Amino acid sequence: MTEPKKLRTISDPFVALGPSGVAVRDRLKHLTPENETVLRLVGSHQGTLASRDLKTRCADGHEHSTDRWATRKRELTKESSSRIAGTITKATHDQWALSRRCQLAHIQTLEAGVRTLTQRLSLPIGEKGTKRAAGGYRSKNEWFQKSRRLATLEHRLEQARTDREAGRVHVVRGGRRLLNTRHNLEKAQLTEADWRARWETEHWFLAGDGESGKRFGNDTIRVAPDGEVSIRLPGPLAHLAHARHGRYVLAARVAFAHRGQEWADRIEANRAVAYRIHLDAPRGRWYLTASWQRPVVQTIPLITARSQGMVGVDTNADHFAAYRLDTHGNPVGDPRQFHYDLTGTADHRDAQIRHAITRLLHWAKRVGARAIGLEDLDFAAEKTREKHGRNKRFRQLISGMPTGKLKARLVSMASESGLVIVVVDPAYTSQWGGQHWQKPLVTPRRKMSRHDAAGIAIGRRALGHPIRRRTAPPLHHRSDGAGHRTVQAGRDVRGRDGNRPPATDHAPGGVSPSGKRTRGPSTPKTVRGAPVQLMFTDQER
Repeated sequence: MTEPKKLRTISDPFVALGPSGVAVRDRLKHLTPENETVLRLVGSHQGTLASRDLKTRCADGHEHSTDRWATRKRELTKESSSRIAGTITKATHDQWALSRRCQLAHIQTLEAGVRTLTQRLSLPIGEKGTKRAAGGYRSKNEWFQKSRRLATLEHRLEQARTDREAGRVHVVRGGRRLLNTRHNLEKAQLTEADWRARWETEHWFLAGDGESGKRFGNDTIRVAPDGEVSIRLPGPLAHLAHARHGRYVLAARVAFAHRGQEWADRIEANRAVAYRIHLDAPRGRWYLTASWQRPVVQTIPLITARSQGMVGVDTNADHFAAYRLDTHGNPVGDPRQFHYDLTGTADHRDAQIRHAITRLLHWAKRVGARAIGLEDLDFAAEKTREKHGRNKRFRQLISGMPTGKLKARLVSMASESGLVIVVVDPAYTSQWGGQHWQKPLVTPRRKMSRHDAAGIAIGRRALGHPIRRRTAPPLHHRSDGAGHRTVQAGRDVRGRDGNRPPATDHAPGGVSPSGKRTRGPSTPKTVRGAPVQLMFTDQER
């Protein structure tokens, strides 16, 4: 007798927290050649200081302390200013901490690969696998090649563990991808001069942290309500200033079209606003980005989010599959799909995602929903070649889905639209949705895909209902003698045990879609000529 399949524990749904920060951007137009020269000099000077500080922080490793931080800041202050030094050291610490998190994720990926290879190499050649575990390798040659790869991964894992224990991280200012592009200029369609311009641009540092109480919320890079931009120059470049207090005023004016009123309210109240100036080297355009923190949006309780039903959304490689559900978990209307294209450049993919999310949110508000159920997807452990082997197409598919960015963007945009996101466990949603909901909802005018059914499963889990349409029938007979079998409605809902009107698609003859007969019953022939007293139920009257 086979043992029953063990299901993994399903975590409870929760309401996702709203965004904690805001960033808006505008282009710096009509800059004079002198303005661009000053910006390049300031960015290059402060970028050199940032590179030197990051090198010092990486060399300290675990020996870093508050005293070392103060020493680094004092050295930077001599060549810039105290505020610029504080901004540089803060950026250095953030970059070092990010590298440590990426290092840990890399170690976990290597450990998963070593476990998979060890398990498959221990099996006989040609042994078939199961749905939960891969089998042995197909040939002796493949077994030998995988044994060599196992040795390589074990060596990499040992080196990564040694670096982590020593507090050593590997960081490339400007990005490792751009660094490796230097060896593939023809493939990237770049000349050496173009690559050098991008590399130097990525090393610049033109940023200023906000400070509450200072004029317009920032003393290093100041933007006035009329859009005037001025920069506090570092000490070695103070001779370039043409305004009071060592400041340089740009000829450009900024006007934030998105969240402009919110930004204006902050600077008029002298609340902290951080700014960053950067150059888009391929197009030769300068941009200014303003960002500020917001208190974490207080999300509504889960029971309140469920009060007006739910929209279940299944995330796929090319579309969102959404279905509206009422408070009892019943699907309402027809499924909706919002398509997007994740091919092409990063800007194109981002625009496609934003457009699809916008259409989804507008539809959710139009149908009267208050919350959206979304899976807590994370393919970090599912992308390894050791787990999926030759299925390269599937690995590329799940690698191309921006699950983390998609969730963050959806939460942020939903918060601005007055909707909340209920995050659920993604376990078995597609499998159980297709099993319990795909076939019953198919009609001559409605087609149901597995993804549409998964959206229903996600919405029901977000509402706190089981995914199954009905509980198991009673053991002794198929009537409701042992209790009501449906789990569509709660026990306190009136009329939950009543007869349902016939469906429109398969209504019996003589019965209209409203449930009323179109003709009266004929006189029975059992008693000739005798009047018959008809008995009607409450629903038929």
